[in-house]
Amino acid sequence: VGHVATTATANPDVVDAYFWLKTPGESDGCTQVLPDDSSCPRFDSDCASADSIGSRDGEPRAPEAGQWFDYQIKQLAENAQLGMPSGTTVVTASSTVSVTQVISTTEEASTTEIAGTTVAIRSGNPFADKVFYVNPSYKTSLDSSISSASGKIKDTLESMRDIPSAYWLDNKMKIKGSSTNTMEGILEDAANKPVPELVLFIVYDLPNRDCHAKASNGEICCSYKSDGRCDYTDVSDKFCSAGLKEYEEEYIDQIAEVLRKYSGRVPVVLVIEPDSLPNLSTNQGDPRCGNSATKSAYEEGVSYAVKALASADPYAAIYLDAGHGGWLGWKDNMKDFVKTIKSLQVSSHIRGFASNVAGYQHVGEICDTYDFCLGGNNNDHPCCADPCGLIGQWNPSNNELNYALHLRKAMSEGIKDFDPHMIIDTGRNGAAGMRSQCKNWCNIRDAGVGHVATT
Repeated sequence: VGHVATTATANPDVVDAYFWLKTPGESDGCTQVLPDDSSCPRFDSDCASADSIGSRDGEPRAPEAGQWFDYQIKQLAENAQLGMPSGTTVVTASSTVSVTQVISTTEEASTTEIAGTTVAIRSGNPFADKVFYVNPSYKTSLDSSISSASGKIKDTLESMRDIPSAYWLDNKMKIKGSSTNTMEGILEDAANKPVPELVLFIVYDLPNRDCHAKASNGEICCSYKSDGRCDYTDVSDKFCSAGLKEYEEEYIDQIAEVLRKYSGRVPVVLVIEPDSLPNLSTNQGDPRCGNSATKSAYEEGVSYAVKALASADPYAAIYLDAGHGGWLGWKDNMKDFVKTIKSLQVSSHIRGFASNVAGYQHVGEICDTYDFCLGGNNNDHPCCADPCGLIGQWNPSNNELNYALHLRKAMSEGIKDFDPHMIIDTGRNGAAGMRSQCKNWCNIRDAGVGHVATT
């Protein structure tokens, strides 16, 4: 793991927070053969890369994406860089301190008071001055690994029990219910705290989800195979009409209904559909991603999701997924991405973007300008450290902080009155240089968790 969630970022004007968005300990994808010796139906060849756990003799097989992976969480703990200097306080309900200001902001906002905390209507840093919710279900998962751990790894895992992370709404069954395995149950629990706690949800169930890979293929399709899985190459419904209807009515509208119930009562942050829009910018040559059905599903689905959820809860802060610097950081890729975002007409409804969720790189040090390192300039400067060798490929986004600068500049120049802010996922990037190729993303060997939420 890398840094834990915090608003004490390198440039608060651009980066709102570091946060664990991809839940540390949950598998990125399965090995070809599952731990129970059965064949994995969603096996992706990227999960057999030389850097992936399970590709070497003697390593355990990986379960399907989203399932708990004991071997991986112990490696993440062993290589953790939590970014917690002596005296740091993690801002959660278990903290023995009062709620204090995490970061000052000069941005004006319409606000409402809720039980001693302030909720802003989509203006200013939504993480500032908030207590962060820690899901009991994540503690339970960690406890299952703590019971068989020892030494430093056990100590780190125990410290992670009180660190907030996002909750993934990756299927319809996770929306409504009374338990803290559902969105509704989590919001009810957060609302009943002495100070209502900020909850971060990942909205992740688009039709034809994860078109370029296979590890996280979803439950809603533009066209279904006989076994119930998505037929990504069938474009008989070229506008994905049935899939979008299912997504809007059975998924997004249900989330919106729950949000309305808690609007103004619980601070909410939403990250919309990781891995989707970046694929439209860079993987048009893949027939699974570039066909009319998938393109329609992603563009229409994301636009509908943002507008419906923003309407349901005007207090919620919404961020779109923006891949990471090693994916969209090239100037041509960035131009395509700006064009895609502009076409959706959602910039007035979103706070900005989340990065490092679908694939990741190190946070690094921030430069004065996004292209400070290009052209062989300033090679010795710490902000130009380049473990993935991107600068030599004329990609200025050699780390996620420089990518944030690049994204802000490109979007603000390409879309009128839009100065986006960022959340950077630090759940898996505590270690740098552990991959033979930085394009590898699945259950990376020797990765570590990162920065936690602090005051």
